[in-house]
Amino acid sequence: MSFQWTDQEVRMALGMASSHPASPVEFTRVSTDSRSVEPGDLFLALQGENFDGHRFVSDAMGRGALGAVVSQEVGTEEGTTLYPVEDTLLALGHLANHRRNALDAKVVGITGSSGKTSTKELLRETLSGSFRVHATQGNLNNRIGLPLTLLAAPDNAEAVVLEMGTNEPGEIGALTAVAQPDIGVITTVSETHLEKLGSLGGVLEEKLDLLRGLPKNGLGVVGDDPPILQERARELSVNLLTTGWSQRVNPENRPGSPAPDENGCYRFQWKGEGVALQVPGRHSVQNALLALAVADAMGVPARDAARRIGGVRAGAMRSELRRLGSLTLLVDCYNANPQSLRAALDLLGSLKGSGRRVAVLGSMLELGPDASALHLQALEDALTFPVDLIVATGLFAEAAGELGGNANGPELVVAPELDEAEALLQRVLGGAESVLLKASRGVAMETLIPGLEERFGKGEVA
Repeated sequence: MSFQWTDQEVRMALGMASSHPASPVEFTRVSTDSRSVEPGDLFLALQGENFDGHRFVSDAMGRGALGAVVSQEVGTEEGTTLYPVEDTLLALGHLANHRRNALDAKVVGITGSSGKTSTKELLRETLSGSFRVHATQGNLNNRIGLPLTLLAAPDNAEAVVLEMGTNEPGEIGALTAVAQPDIGVITTVSETHLEKLGSLGGVLEEKLDLLRGLPKNGLGVVGDDPPILQERARELSVNLLTTGWSQRVNPENRPGSPAPDENGCYRFQWKGEGVALQVPGRHSVQNALLALAVADAMGVPARDAARRIGGVRAGAMRSELRRLGSLTLLVDCYNANPQSLRAALDLLGSLKGSGRRVAVLGSMLELGPDASALHLQALEDALTFPVDLIVATGLFAEAAGELGGNANGPELVVAPELDEAEALLQRVLGGAESVLLKASRGVAMETLIPGLEERFGKGEVA
């Protein structure tokens, strides 16, 4: 039976008095963007620092919306169905939770300092041979994106895979309350979003809220790096699986006989089946193991899971390998923190090729007052990897100034601005190198790619 947003369902979701006279109105869907409203929609007026949806309620009605959820008075035509609430963002979550409870589907929530989106895509594909899967599109993983993902779930969905992001305390708890996941996955924790989360301990406790919100019969699946993640997760008395490379993990949840190919993509054994990933990097094996553990817990046959997970390729700017003629470009510009930087450098060092290995490093953002110290520590760490040249830009350029040069290991060159880094690359690259571009999304380091393509050839995904 299909779900219908009747007036009664809306009022139930929003906790409104049932004594209110029922309206015969029925809504086709919930919309938060007046520009894309369609006839029959229920418009929800969100507010933020730079926008206020209440200004566009009339526009939404003009496009055919039949009602609106609002937190302030708005001018509408007589007969318009309005649902007044104190906070429309909370109301969005309440509507999404109501929809979630109407679904006959297993819900999986995925969080972590890095690897969320990759793990989500690996799990989506791994489950899709056995279930009708609905999953987060792109990275719509916040208090707006996650509810919208749930609201868009089709009636026949059998598995819902939700990515959960956070940059402030309490957000994972709020998302968990909305999604009520049956399975919670934490990929890893590291120094990210420290401006509001404060410390690695703050990040860890925020992520653990996903496990705290699981039902008694729920399942937690966590990575083994750093070790404190597994240790703290076990203290929460939840059903727990741990995956990863270390001896802390049961053998069935570790990769058997792992070996990378020339592109850094690993082959390994899992539950007697061969897995051949098309997503490069040792860290991608961890993400795959998390997805495989969830699929196994949900009853997907090991052979099917191993085959399907091998069909997933790297997402744009997420450990994405491109060939520019004979130049190998490793584009990892979507997320950056000390842990993901180490993973990217490890991948760069594993690539097969006769040319030099070059790492162009850009600022890791949202690290709070410890940003300078973390960049210095990360740069010192980077200089221990098997690369030939490190180009330090942004906050890494400042860290290089503090470091005062590098007597051993990779050559270290400072190019504070991206245009300086581009000019440097044009001078020093011969065309046979492997080049890593690594920075936070806000740096926009991908702007270096067109200049490299112009010189070495248009990029092809490896």
